[in-house]
Formats: sequence, structure tokens, C-alpha cells
Amino acid sequence: MRCLKVILLFLLAGAALNTKAQEKPAFWNDIQAFKAQDSVQPPPQNAILFIGSSSFTKWTDVASYFPGYTILNRGFGGSTLPDVTRYVDDIVTPYHPKEIVIYCGENDIAAGLDSKVVADRFKDLFTAIRTRFPSVPIGFISMKPSPSRVQFRHLLTQGNQIIKNFLYTQQNTFYVNVFDLMLDASGNYRPDLFQSDMLHMTAAGYAIWAKAITPYLMK
Repeated sequence: MRCLKVILLFLLAGAALNTKAQEKPAFWNDIQAFKAQDSVQPPPQNAILFIGSSSFTKWTDVASYFPGYTILNRGFGGSTLPDVTRYVDDIVTPYHPKEIVIYCGENDIAAGLDSKVVADRFKDLFTAIRTRFPSVPIGFISMKPSPSRVQFRHLLTQGNQIIKNFLYTQQNTFYVNVFDLMLDASGNYRPDLFQSDMLHMTAAGYAIWAKAITPYLMK
């Protein structure tokens, strides 16, 4: 009986380890979808790569906002900065982009993290990309003023400032301030730029982004 119990314990432990091994990391399916898409339709070479969270994911017609530029969008919704860093070799390295534009960090702030922690997460992502592409321009779009996240305004602006200051110490970088552009003349939030969830943008919001981003893009 004792021997049988030992065998059962080993079997249960093995099953637990096997289950653990089969667990996929967060957003694994999104990344596999990109790979499947690339296998059917090879991505353009020498493109400007957009990576980050849902503000990019939902910008499905992004190319129409930037005529004359080759844009490749690899944003995946709900992602945080560590999620994007985890998949750098899946959504950045294979494409050999000529320029990289990042929008991410807002979800990190909304999860309750301090702005300095979020900025450090951005630095980790930046380092991961810069290690692989030493001279490719890297830009960051400031975290936006979503009306549904008004309680995080101070953390968002503080995080934006830290990231901006960091980028100014690095070569071949740029920072796009969309936060201020999305406020009214009195500094209030503008619900008209957002969908009903007050988080994701309408075409009017994306138009502001496009106008702000375009001067930094490479032909």
C-alpha cells in the first residue's frame, strides 16, 4: 500500500508539471496570430513598426492616416510594457524595421503601478530593442488622457515626463506629446475624442495622433 501511494504521488507530481509546461504566456495567441498572418502575407520590408497596446490594436486603418509611409502595426490589446518586452523577438526582430513607434504603459498605470516603475519598465523595453537594433530610431507616444482613467492623471503625466527625460538622453529617439493635444483649452478631458468606453479613441482622436506623429516619421 505504501509503495502504491508513492507511485501515485509521483504520477500526480508529473501531471502537475506537465500541465504547467503546457500553460501559455499571456497574449501568446495574439503573437501566433501575427505569425500566421505573416506566413500568408509576408510583411513589408523597411517599414515603420508600431508596437504597444490596444490604442494601436484598434487603429486598424492606421496606414490611411499616413499616406506615403509604410506602416506595420503589431499592437496587441491589453498589453503592458513587460508583455511587449517579452515578445520583442516575435514582433520586432523579424521585421528589421527602419523606425519603431511605441504606445504602451497606460495599462501599467491603471494596474496601480507607480509612474517610476512604469518608466523603468519602458527602459527595459527600450534596452531590449536597442540591443538588437543599435541605430534604429525609437519613439514613444505619450500615455493619453482617457476620461475613464481621470484618477490616474498625475501618474500618467509624471510617467510621461520621466520617459521623455530618458529619451532625451538617448540617441535616435523621439517623444510625441499627445496628452496635451487631447485636452481642451482649459486643460479638461475631451470625451468627444473617445468611444463610449471613454478609453479607446474615435477617428477624431486618431487624427490628432496622426498629425502629431507624422513629423517624426521617416520616408
